[in-house]
Amino acid sequence: MKEFINKKTIFVFAALFLLPIMAFASGDSGESVNMTHKMMMLAMQLGVILFAARIGNIIAERIKLPGVLGELGAGIIIGPFMLGAISFPGFHDGLFPVFSSNFPISPELYGFATIASIILLFVVGLETDIKLFLKYSVVGSVVGISGVLFSFLAGNLLGVILLPHILEGTFGFFSPSCIFLGVMSTATSVGISARILSEKRKLDSPEGVTILAGAVIDDVLGIIMLALGLGIIAASKEHGTINWGHIGIIAAKAIGIWLAATLIGIIAARKISILLKWFRDKSHIALMALGLALILAALFEEANLAMIIGAYVMGLSLSKTDISHVIQENLHHIYAFLVPVFFAVMGMLVDVSLFFSWKIVLFGLLYSFLAVLAKVFGCGIPAMFCNFNFRGAMRIGIGMLPRGEVALIIAGIGLASGILNQEIFAIGIMMTLITTVAAPPALVAIFKNDKSGLRKHEEELPPTEIIFSLPSPEIAGLLSGKLQEAFENDGFYVHTLSHEDNIFQLRKDDIVMGFQNHQNDIIFDCNENETQFVNTAMIEVIADFEQTIKELKKPVDINSITKNIPAKNNSKTKNSLAQFLVENAMITRIKGETKEEIIDELLEQLNNTGVINDLDAARETVLKREESMSTGMQFGVAIPHGRTDGVKKLVATIGLKPEGVDFQSMDGEPSTIFVLALSPKSSSAPHMQFMAMISNALDESGREKLLQCANSKEMFQVLTK
Repeated sequence: MKEFINKKTIFVFAALFLLPIMAFASGDSGESVNMTHKMMMLAMQLGVILFAARIGNIIAERIKLPGVLGELGAGIIIGPFMLGAISFPGFHDGLFPVFSSNFPISPELYGFATIASIILLFVVGLETDIKLFLKYSVVGSVVGISGVLFSFLAGNLLGVILLPHILEGTFGFFSPSCIFLGVMSTATSVGISARILSEKRKLDSPEGVTILAGAVIDDVLGIIMLALGLGIIAASKEHGTINWGHIGIIAAKAIGIWLAATLIGIIAARKISILLKWFRDKSHIALMALGLALILAALFEEANLAMIIGAYVMGLSLSKTDISHVIQENLHHIYAFLVPVFFAVMGMLVDVSLFFSWKIVLFGLLYSFLAVLAKVFGCGIPAMFCNFNFRGAMRIGIGMLPRGEVALIIAGIGLASGILNQEIFAIGIMMTLITTVAAPPALVAIFKNDKSGLRKHEEELPPTEIIFSLPSPEIAGLLSGKLQEAFENDGFYVHTLSHEDNIFQLRKDDIVMGFQNHQNDIIFDCNENETQFVNTAMIEVIADFEQTIKELKKPVDINSITKNIPAKNNSKTKNSLAQFLVENAMITRIKGETKEEIIDELLEQLNNTGVINDLDAARETVLKREESMSTGMQFGVAIPHGRTDGVKKLVATIGLKPEGVDFQSMDGEPSTIFVLALSPKSSSAPHMQFMAMISNALDESGREKLLQCANSKEMFQVLTK
């Protein structure tokens, strides 16, 4: 931490933050606000939002909460109703001043949040597994539809009963505020439920699949109900009364456009995929797909439907194509940039002063409580009629609890359109927060019992698993890379599901396979029809690999590779070496007469200083490196080294033997200077950088001075001063 917080770091941060403020403060504050000023404010605001949202995400995940809650909380804290309105030099109205009495943030910033919501729903659509969805479509539809109806009625009727006590006016079932209270409580966060189920390894369980299918249906129905609600509100404003014929037309139009667009998209997905593949480059494919999502979103808005419906339809259409994961991977950085901005901006819309009103807080708590009951019973009761017992039904009900991105988008649309006021928006945010916080621990607790949630056990065919056991993890890793390359050359798209666990997915048209590189094994998950294809691919890759090994056995001119070692010395290199060399472990006169004796002597010296945790492991890795190729370089220098978890960071020592020892060096000359280096295996360390630096330091002058040293202090000074 001390190395990080140094003078240079402080200077850079001062330059980044103080100079713009000083420059702005020196300007004429009385000037009219122009486009340049707006863009300056937007850039500054986005920068602060990104930092705040990321910090909030990290804090939330540290305390075992979904990261989106941290981003939402960060937005509340830095927003115009808290820190954002505080005046300081250069920003007289604060960094996030209240834009107007009707809407607290600027149109430019809300524009970013709108684009983020489109990308968010586009990716949600891409992540929808249509095959899984269709497999459990019946029970998922029953659970989802029932949950939506219970939630809508609970939220709407609560508004009818309680809103007159906190707001002026009359409120009926079709009042805009009551409609939005109902719609906001319908959606389920697919991402939060999926994350918990994945951690518990219950994604592929009957309950897990039903939850995911039901959550997808929830979101779709929630979006459709938003369209219907907006239509009803528009119709009532236009005619003054509820025109059921007109509302029926709106409902038919909304559902018809959504169904037609979805069916056309799914049918045309293959041709759209072929069109996008014409661009060849993966990043181009992803950007063109995003372009289509934005266009369709705009067309849906023009048809008086929400933009997010169009984005979801485009994502859903492309979800079954072999480029869906390519699009997700290449949009990752755009997603990582914009989506936290969306959640933070939603938090900035919350007027926290409203939470000091006991009426608002009480309403929010009741609304949240009913939202929980509506999902648990609304989704759980129908599940009991679909082969689930009480345990399974409760799992499904609790899995449908968390509201998230769609609920926030619906609330934001209501506030931005002027249909909702700050009070209703704050109540919606409170409900989203409470249900999202309550769901993960409840879901984890109810899945602790591994007993089945089904009344009658279904017989499931085990998946076809092919395991190739290889001699070592290194060979398995090399072959894994070769396999990815071979499949890509064969027209497959390789998607990395987990970098840490080396889990990949292969997709081409209707073929979907998974494979994992785990220690010495390469494991494939595929259909029985694809086993012969997998075996053939593995045989071809191994054949190519063996040919590469044969080529490597041919003599290599090592001298031509190392003819420029050591290179010129410089002071910067010496200063850098000081952090790696252990002065107390240096030896001016080595006693050993053989390679093994010298290595043992240097290791013992390092071990005595306490920098080695496992001496045997360190010795084994250094000797294993010597077996593959001697580390005797040239000009009398030898650099035995290795990677081992016996050390926490890169450490090195040096020993001298002026009379020289045969170390099988490249130039055939005896070695007189021995540099032993150890670096950790499981974490990053500048291993190769150190090797280059020590070679540079041991030029002709450096070698002569080093061999004349009488003690370890002089040796350390020669190499670091």
